[in-house]
Amino acid sequence: MVVHSKPAIEQLSNANSCAALLGGIPLIDLSKPDPKSQLVRACQDFGFFKIINHGVPAHLIRALESEAVRFFSLPPSVKAQAGPPDPFGYGDKKIGLNGDVGWLEYLLLTTNSHSDYHKLSSIFGHAADKFRCLVNEYIAAVKKMACEILEMLAEGLRIDDREAFSKLLMDEQSDSVFRVNHYPPCPDFPESNGRNLIGFGEHTDPQIISVLRSNNISGLQISLKDGRWIPVPADQNSFFINVGDSLQVMTNGRFKSVKHRVVANGSKSRLSMIYFGGPPLSETIAPLASLMQDEEDSLYKEFTWFEYKKSAYKSKLADNRLGLFEKIAAS
Repeated sequence: MVVHSKPAIEQLSNANSCAALLGGIPLIDLSKPDPKSQLVRACQDFGFFKIINHGVPAHLIRALESEAVRFFSLPPSVKAQAGPPDPFGYGDKKIGLNGDVGWLEYLLLTTNSHSDYHKLSSIFGHAADKFRCLVNEYIAAVKKMACEILEMLAEGLRIDDREAFSKLLMDEQSDSVFRVNHYPPCPDFPESNGRNLIGFGEHTDPQIISVLRSNNISGLQISLKDGRWIPVPADQNSFFINVGDSLQVMTNGRFKSVKHRVVANGSKSRLSMIYFGGPPLSETIAPLASLMQDEEDSLYKEFTWFEYKKSAYKSKLADNRLGLFEKIAAS
């Protein structure tokens, strides 16, 4: 059964009211000199921001989106040949192993450039190689952008090693993944009582950083610190960045992993492509020593990415995954 949610705050027609309502979601232009302070503030206040002048070629974005649309337009019986996800492959409505469902279908792909995408070969034939090359080229471009952002964040936090975060994504053993979500049009369910149909339920991302791009159809919502859900206006020419749980821990809570969700659109398809930048499985996730001020205590128990990933994927989407790893202050 697909869950319904209460509607997010309605956007107002007045531009000033709308800007206030959206809480001033940070917009960061990477072509401008020295955006480090903006990036740090965005990660502290929202855990989420929009990037323009990102340097990812528009023709590459369009080409990959076109191939994704072509795949999701295939008959269900054909798409099913690329599933079920194990963990990679095609999935439909079922999210994870713990009963979460959404109004979506998706492809979950490895970021290993040497993968042969064997599940797609029976569907695309020789065109599977074209799709694999497009994915690899796209991942390389967004990974480069993600690493540049992480390095600016390290500088903004005055960490001596500017590659403290980015080197985990650049590591050959980096456990990163690439996901393409398709949210089909959905009927107006009479039992919804005016509530939104959930495409992807509320959650935080467990990795270090997520780089999201979608077509021009809205649906993404983020939760503010006061618990309000606000819609994020769609922009097919920009990218959106999410702080992940691992980055929250590495900054000892200075940066906030943003809770977000996607609601389905009644009449139009939404397509999103997300790069999840993760560390190697053996990497220890803990607050960086160079960030810890005098007598500052770690808010989290030390753990490896493998341990956290295993715990996260045993939980439901909306669970507070970091809760199991937080240190309980002495009473």
